[in-house]
Amino acid sequence: MRLTRPAQRQAPETIIALIDVVFFLLVFFMLIGRMDATAPFDVTPPIAATGTDMPAGGVTLSVSATGDTAVDGAPTDAPLDLLLQRIAQNPETLVRINAHHAAELRHILPVIAALEAAGAREVALVVTPANP
Repeated sequence: MRLTRPAQRQAPETIIALIDVVFFLLVFFMLIGRMDATAPFDVTPPIAATGTDMPAGGVTLSVSATGDTAVDGAPTDAPLDLLLQRIAQNPETLVRINAHHAAELRHILPVIAALEAAGAREVALVVTPANP
Protein backbone atom coordinates (compact mmCIF):
# COMPACT_ATOMS: atom_id res chain seq x y z
CA MET A 1 0.00 0.00 0.00
CA ARG A 2 1.32 3.27 -1.05
CA LEU A 3 0.39 6.45 0.73
CA THR A 4 0.75 9.76 -1.02
CA ARG A 5 1.56 12.86 0.79
CA PRO A 6 -0.59 15.83 0.05
CA ALA A 7 1.16 18.58 -1.89
CA GLN A 8 2.58 21.23 0.37
CA ARG A 9 1.04 24.59 -0.07
CA GLN A 10 3.27 27.59 0.11
CA ALA A 11 2.42 30.05 2.83
CA PRO A 12 0.81 33.21 1.48
CA GLU A 13 2.96 36.32 1.68
CA THR A 14 1.96 38.50 4.58
CA ILE A 15 1.91 42.09 3.53
CA ILE A 16 0.03 43.25 6.61
CA ALA A 17 3.26 43.66 8.60
CA LEU A 18 4.76 45.79 5.85
CA ILE A 19 1.69 48.02 5.74
CA ASP A 20 1.98 48.60 9.50
CA VAL A 21 5.62 49.57 9.20
CA VAL A 22 4.92 52.01 6.37
CA PHE A 23 2.06 53.55 8.33
CA PHE A 24 4.24 54.06 11.42
CA LEU A 25 7.00 55.63 9.31
CA LEU A 26 4.49 57.97 7.71
CA VAL A 27 3.16 59.10 11.08
CA PHE A 28 6.69 59.46 12.46
CA PHE A 29 7.87 61.71 9.62
CA MET A 30 4.70 63.78 9.75
CA LEU A 31 5.28 64.44 13.44
CA ILE A 32 8.94 65.41 13.18
CA GLY A 33 8.73 67.32 9.89
CA ARG A 34 8.49 71.09 9.71
CA MET A 35 5.53 72.49 7.86
CA ASP A 36 6.79 76.06 7.44
CA ALA A 37 9.35 77.53 5.10
CA THR A 38 12.89 77.36 6.40
CA ALA A 39 15.81 79.44 5.24
CA PRO A 40 18.51 77.69 3.22
CA PHE A 41 21.08 79.23 5.57
CA ASP A 42 21.54 79.62 9.33
CA VAL A 43 19.34 82.33 10.87
CA THR A 44 19.51 83.05 14.61
CA PRO A 45 16.99 85.82 15.42
CA PRO A 46 17.71 88.44 18.08
CA ILE A 47 16.42 87.97 21.64
CA ALA A 48 13.23 89.84 22.54
CA ALA A 49 12.53 91.58 25.81
CA THR A 50 8.75 91.36 25.30
CA GLY A 51 6.48 90.09 22.60
CA THR A 52 3.62 87.86 21.51
CA ASP A 53 3.36 84.62 19.58
CA MET A 54 4.02 84.82 15.86
CA PRO A 55 0.87 84.87 13.72
CA ALA A 56 0.49 82.09 11.16
CA GLY A 57 0.34 82.43 7.40
CA GLY A 58 1.77 85.06 5.13
CA VAL A 59 5.19 85.37 3.51
CA THR A 60 8.55 84.84 5.24
CA LEU A 61 11.66 86.78 4.23
CA SER A 62 14.85 85.30 5.70
CA VAL A 63 18.05 87.36 5.91
CA SER A 64 21.38 85.73 6.81
CA ALA A 65 24.24 87.37 8.69
CA THR A 66 25.97 88.03 5.36
CA GLY A 67 22.87 89.55 3.72
CA ASP A 68 21.75 86.52 1.69
CA THR A 69 17.97 86.44 1.32
CA ALA A 70 15.28 83.83 0.81
CA VAL A 71 11.52 84.16 0.36
CA ASP A 72 9.52 81.28 1.85
CA GLY A 73 12.65 79.12 1.98
CA ALA A 74 13.71 79.67 -1.64
CA PRO A 75 16.98 81.61 -2.10
CA THR A 76 16.57 84.70 -4.27
CA ASP A 77 18.61 87.65 -5.48
CA ALA A 78 15.59 89.95 -5.74
CA PRO A 79 13.47 89.37 -2.61
CA LEU A 80 11.93 92.82 -2.81
CA ASP A 81 10.40 92.15 -6.24
CA LEU A 82 8.78 88.91 -5.03
CA LEU A 83 7.43 90.52 -1.86
CA LEU A 84 6.06 93.57 -3.68
CA GLN A 85 4.29 91.31 -6.19
CA ARG A 86 2.56 89.46 -3.36
CA ILE A 87 1.66 92.70 -1.57
CA ALA A 88 0.23 94.10 -4.82
CA GLN A 89 -1.98 91.02 -5.13
CA ASN A 90 -3.12 91.18 -1.50
CA PRO A 91 -2.17 94.12 0.80
CA GLU A 92 -3.47 92.15 3.81
CA THR A 93 -0.65 89.57 3.43
CA LEU A 94 1.41 89.27 6.60
CA VAL A 95 5.14 89.64 5.94
CA ARG A 96 7.48 88.02 8.48
CA ILE A 97 11.12 89.14 8.44
CA ASN A 98 13.34 86.45 9.94
CA ALA A 99 16.77 88.12 10.13
CA HIS A 100 19.93 86.78 11.74
CA HIS A 101 20.86 88.75 14.86
CA ALA A 102 24.15 89.77 13.22
CA ALA A 103 22.53 90.97 9.96
CA GLU A 104 23.21 94.60 9.16
CA LEU A 105 20.28 97.00 9.06
CA ARG A 106 21.21 98.05 5.53
CA HIS A 107 19.83 94.69 4.38
CA ILE A 108 16.56 94.96 6.32
CA LEU A 109 15.45 98.62 6.45
CA PRO A 110 15.07 99.14 2.68
CA VAL A 111 12.77 96.11 2.53
CA ILE A 112 10.59 97.45 5.34
CA ALA A 113 10.43 100.91 3.70
CA ALA A 114 9.46 99.41 0.32
CA LEU A 115 6.77 97.24 1.93
CA GLU A 116 5.34 100.27 3.70
CA ALA A 117 5.33 102.27 0.46
CA ALA A 118 3.61 99.37 -1.33
CA GLY A 119 0.80 99.43 1.23
CA ALA A 120 1.63 96.38 3.32
CA ARG A 121 -0.67 96.34 6.33
CA GLU A 122 1.36 94.10 8.64
CA VAL A 123 5.09 93.36 8.96
CA ALA A 124 6.35 91.17 11.81
CA LEU A 125 9.96 90.80 12.88
CA VAL A 126 10.85 87.32 14.12
CA VAL A 127 12.73 87.30 17.44
CA THR A 128 13.76 84.68 19.99
CA PRO A 129 11.88 84.83 23.32
CA ALA A 130 14.02 85.97 26.26
CA ASN A 131 13.04 82.88 28.32
CA PRO A 132 12.46 80.03 25.87
